[in-house]
Amino acid sequence: MPLFNKSILLFFIFFIVAETHAQQLMTKRSTFYALLGTSGGKLNQFDKMLEERGLTGLQNRYQTLGLGYQARINDFVIGMDVFHNRGGVSELDDFRMNYRTSRALLNIGYAFTEESRFQLIHYMSLGVGFLNFQMLPSEKPDDLESFLANPEQGFVLREKDIQKGTFHYGNFLTEIGFQLSYDFDLPNRQEAFQIITKVGYSFSPLEGKWNMKGVSFDNAQSGAFIRVGAGISLPDRNFFYKDASIGISLIRGVHFSSAKEFNAKLEDAGINPLNGTPTNWGLRILGNTERILYGAELYNLALHGDAETNKEHSLNSLRVYGNFGYNLIEYRNFGLGALAGLGYGNIRYTLMTENKPDFPELFEQREFDGYLKNSGLMVKPEVFAEFGIPMTKRKLFDLVFTAAAGYEIPLANYKLGDFSMSSYMAGPYLSFGVGVRP
Repeated sequence: MPLFNKSILLFFIFFIVAETHAQQLMTKRSTFYALLGTSGGKLNQFDKMLEERGLTGLQNRYQTLGLGYQARINDFVIGMDVFHNRGGVSELDDFRMNYRTSRALLNIGYAFTEESRFQLIHYMSLGVGFLNFQMLPSEKPDDLESFLANPEQGFVLREKDIQKGTFHYGNFLTEIGFQLSYDFDLPNRQEAFQIITKVGYSFSPLEGKWNMKGVSFDNAQSGAFIRVGAGISLPDRNFFYKDASIGISLIRGVHFSSAKEFNAKLEDAGINPLNGTPTNWGLRILGNTERILYGAELYNLALHGDAETNKEHSLNSLRVYGNFGYNLIEYRNFGLGALAGLGYGNIRYTLMTENKPDFPELFEQREFDGYLKNSGLMVKPEVFAEFGIPMTKRKLFDLVFTAAAGYEIPLANYKLGDFSMSSYMAGPYLSFGVGVRP
């Protein structure tokens, strides 16, 4: 929550400062995009421990998948990126070792170019993250009851565990980089298709913040990177419709689904049920040009609690959607629209022993935790209402409040072992959002 609140606050400060310094002629640009990339991330201490045992170290790079948003007023740039980073998989005996991280970053930068098809931007990023390292069996469990009877099959280590909820994000992360991008016209549209390249260096400035069980994983959050991607941009030179915009919002929702059937399986195995209703926190990016709506959103649902003495468990699901729709009603600052979303969803159940030994004893014993996961496609229809409040004298941006209702439909069984979680993934939801729209 602090990250998202500070992000929205910084958006306010940025737009107010930009208005104060803007000249009579003002240029605006808003963009959303997706990125793929690679970065270095050698785990020095862990690799040294492997080498002492005559084993090969882990791969010294990871792959990145991300979603971002950027707003530009004259030469000032502010935006936000959310990245998922996955390290390479190494096999040892019948186990697979790998790590993954995720980051939420606020970007502040300056454009060296005037409004044109080509942009060169220097930026720095401030944010928080999450780190997961695991050593689990190569063969996935294919029977839920057998898994619950003997879940101690490997080990999982997590720092700032967002599988318990988005607000567990933490520790300070930074990036410094350059962005190069170029616009291509879209036929019969005023939006531009933008190709993006980002190069720079990411790092964890506070030493020791990513230590787990006596081993430093700081390098998993550091290294030079290159990312390429594409997105949709609304450059000022193409504005022909006063309400053309791309905005970003923080969303909070409740999902009217239940883990009742899964809880029955847990109780049969002598494990405490996961109580409560799944709720989400996430980000929503929505563009609107001549009532045509497009954008993306991602959010993270989580249930967690104590499984039994010295054990905890979590049931987590990440949803990422691409949305397309139409604004049915536009009257002054009020809008009513409909969206259809196609996207990706996953389901992850973790049962962890709380008091595990430190390395290297942990590496030798290994069997402490259990983990099940699955993923597939999702679709959803949605209706929403929004109300925008113009801010500043020159109406530089709107403060936007949103309410949305929809129904999620899984296109896969989402099995954990042999048990289908599709009924948990499906169901109606209600969400509320607050954000900014240039």
